[in-house]
Amino acid sequence: SAVLFSLFPGTDVGVPGGGANRENAAAVTHVTVQPLLLTPEPWNLLVTQTPAKEKAKEGETVVLNCHLNSPQRPSLTDLVVKWYKEDEKGQMDLLEKNVTVLPNNSRVFMSGDLSQGDVSLIILNVTTSDHGIYFCEVTLPDGKVVTGDGTKLRIRRALGLFGIEESIGTIIGVVAAGIGGIVVLIIVLTPQLRKCILCMRQESRQ
Repeated sequence: SAVLFSLFPGTDVGVPGGGANRENAAAVTHVTVQPLLLTPEPWNLLVTQTPAKEKAKEGETVVLNCHLNSPQRPSLTDLVVKWYKEDEKGQMDLLEKNVTVLPNNSRVFMSGDLSQGDVSLIILNVTTSDHGIYFCEVTLPDGKVVTGDGTKLRIRRALGLFGIEESIGTIIGVVAAGIGGIVVLIIVLTPQLRKCILCMRQESRQ
């Protein structure tokens, strides 16, 4: 005859036969076995921002790439995404809980598909005030926060000078370098000029 072992300590082993044993066997068969409570494996989430530096001209549309990779979870839709910018004025939040938080916003959006791990940020019609370092931050269901390495955005201004489009800092640097070169040239050539002038005077006297 088959032997049915108890799933819980203290319960009689039920063997088909006597009435009491039948009751015990019936009680055992109706007990739901509780699974062992295992600590859930922590998420290994990789937040990748590429490239590290991005350039754009005023008026262009910029996409700041951010991709999530998690081998344990095929679905990423329960993650919370935040984007913020750091510049000389400090930190400014652009997007929280997957939604833009900028007042009167019509330019900044999350452009990617979260379920595919794409949480890229799109900025329409960029201006010079959009320069700074942009960070993609993701909060996991267990509260852990993972942040990307950041993308530095530089905006080039259209100066309208012979069609040259470049940042003001670069133009000032070029002009300063040019002036410095002229000054050095004058200092170097001054003794030579004096000699030439003296030579010309001597020749004219002769």
